[in-house]
Amino acid sequence: MSEKNITNPMKRHMGLKTSRAIGNTAIYALLICISIIWLVPFVCIVLQSFRVELKGPVGYVLPKQWGLDNYKALFQTDFPRWYANTFIAALVTAVLQTIIVLCMSYTLSRFRFKMRKPLMRFMLILGMFPGMLTMIILYRVLKDLGMTQANAVPGLILVYIASSGMGYYVSKGFFDTIPKSLDEAARVDGATRFQVLKKIILPLSKPIVIYTILTAFMGPWGDYVFAQYISFGTSAGMNVAVGMYRWLNKDQIAASYTMFCAGGVLVAIPVTVLFMCLQKYYVEGVTGGAVKG
Repeated sequence: MSEKNITNPMKRHMGLKTSRAIGNTAIYALLICISIIWLVPFVCIVLQSFRVELKGPVGYVLPKQWGLDNYKALFQTDFPRWYANTFIAALVTAVLQTIIVLCMSYTLSRFRFKMRKPLMRFMLILGMFPGMLTMIILYRVLKDLGMTQANAVPGLILVYIASSGMGYYVSKGFFDTIPKSLDEAARVDGATRFQVLKKIILPLSKPIVIYTILTAFMGPWGDYVFAQYISFGTSAGMNVAVGMYRWLNKDQIAASYTMFCAGGVLVAIPVTVLFMCLQKYYVEGVTGGAVKG
């Protein structure tokens, strides 16, 4: 074999390696730029939450005087009540919605009955309509049940979990990847359907269970539109999004802006910790549930 024939493959290999390195460098640079742009507003909010020299918006980012006055001031307002309302609604919704979604997903994945496919199609089509279309009738129903304003938290929980079963898509796709032979073997040994779900399916479905819990928790935690719609005018029934938004009114922003930033930091902490600790399972749940329909 001539030296020329040996050199050409080596040059091609080096060229491919160089082009791949350049491409990876460009991608990483782009991702770093996007991350910086995405993080800048959050960094600014954190820095402003420690500013004590002025309470309103200013034209600079770094505080001239640092302190925890804004965080202390939060606990002299209705913020603890709003925080508790939000946490209760998110926690109860996460538990109930997860149970409903997993049960519905298991049923549609493992059972075969006459109206199974029409039911799945009906829920898929129904889920395409925006929830905003139902806000007026939902408010009327909740008002008749006494679940608005001061009693808005139970009303919010009821609405959040009412259509939980329609969110079966990802969980069902994950359950479809688990061999049915495991169910059959357990049934032969005398296990009930509930025991199969509890002792076999769920332990093998840890990523999708965590994914379902996180998504169910996030919805109520960050909801503003519907919460504002049914808890208006009464501080006792507001969540943090609705309550804190009032501090941005033109009459209050000059005295409450830095306190608003401090509240935003406290609201972001639980979700950030959850995602940092459970990120691995969240990604596995999304990708695992997307492989099969």
